[in-house]
Amino acid sequence: MISTKRTLIIVDDDKSLCESLTDFLAGHGLTVMSAHTGDGALKLCSRRRVDVVLLDQRLPDASGHELCASFLGFNEQTKIIFMTAYPSFDNVLKAIKEGAHDYLSKPFDLKELKLTIERALRTLELERVEQLQQYRESRESNGVSLIGDSPAFQEVTALIGLSASSDATALILGETGTGKNVVAKAMHYRSVTPRKSFVSLNCATLPENLIEAELFGHEKGAFTGATATKRGVFEMAEGGTIFLDEIGELQPHLQSKLLSVLDEKTIKRIGGETPRPVDVRVIAATNIDLPRAIREKRFREDLYYRLSVICIHIPPLRKRKEDLPGLCAHLIEKLGGGDHITLPESEIAALMKYDWPGNVRELRNIIERALILRTGTVINPSLLLGDSSAPASFPAMRSAAPRQDAEEDLTTLREIEKKYISNALGRLSRNYSKTARTLGISLSTLKRKIQEYGIA
Repeated sequence: MISTKRTLIIVDDDKSLCESLTDFLAGHGLTVMSAHTGDGALKLCSRRRVDVVLLDQRLPDASGHELCASFLGFNEQTKIIFMTAYPSFDNVLKAIKEGAHDYLSKPFDLKELKLTIERALRTLELERVEQLQQYRESRESNGVSLIGDSPAFQEVTALIGLSASSDATALILGETGTGKNVVAKAMHYRSVTPRKSFVSLNCATLPENLIEAELFGHEKGAFTGATATKRGVFEMAEGGTIFLDEIGELQPHLQSKLLSVLDEKTIKRIGGETPRPVDVRVIAATNIDLPRAIREKRFREDLYYRLSVICIHIPPLRKRKEDLPGLCAHLIEKLGGGDHITLPESEIAALMKYDWPGNVRELRNIIERALILRTGTVINPSLLLGDSSAPASFPAMRSAAPRQDAEEDLTTLREIEKKYISNALGRLSRNYSKTARTLGISLSTLKRKIQEYGIA
């Protein structure tokens, strides 16, 4: 009956009833306790979280109505089910006003009791999911930051502002790593008319035979393995925004179906015949050359025009390098864990010389790795770039002035590598897999170097 262990308290002065109900409910995955007075029940609630209370209307020391506020004071999500031998409209109304979730008339059938408790627990679970969703969306909304004062990026922010008053479809173009998903979220969360959920789907990550079911859902028995009816993301995102990343990878027959959904505002599940109305805003993104794909018959021209009612092109980082200092400061604050981190001017100058083929995503990776590998409060991300953009000399190899014994002061590459690996292992709690990914080497290479250098 119940998949998650929940706590239920039976509050009734009839001890035999409490014992019978405890025996019945304990076999359904519930932790069941009982109390025979209002005071005893409140003491139980003060010691642990209670999910459901079966509360008799009349107790030796109080009426059930009087106890509701106290139960809800311990946990406002507790579901109170009144049990009364004197059912009447007035009693029911009074119970609901005091915070009761449901009520049962004595004597009641055990099947009726079971269904009533299941409804209460289902409501608890739905509330929990809704709260998690609201928390996640609140965090995402607060975390959407558009960093950049360059003229090229200001055009992007201006278009996002203009799109706030519209629910028109939008197409975001840009190279890999430019932040297309961030722009899509900004369009969603900054909308004048708040929409519900933001659902993201990468069209390139799912096999062709699965993406249609993921988008539009399927009926039970529609294909081998469809053992139950499933809603697609269009239905799940009702009233919200769907972000279709890598839209250029969508197969032609699915492009046709997507165009139909955009035009008719309805979807059909696989194996279904009934059109289902949907109210979603669609934002798509791609890093491919869509005009070329259209010429090569890989992308529908009519779908391109249907998607690009609002078209935003995000410039690559190499064309807005004046935004680098602000982006670095933002990433250091976000990833630095509250530590006071210094990025020297010489480092910013070195970063400005790099072309950033991986765009903002690459910058984030470099800053994060530099933060992990630092030995103090100063980071040197340029050391993690290619030779063409690295400083002329490694900090550990610099000396104040040329000396005859300079060779003795030089640190070997072997010692530098050993130090970096040791530092990375320490900062990542000796997680070999994560350390290897962070350093950009294979796990086998990392293990070999640990053994070779004798790193403890």
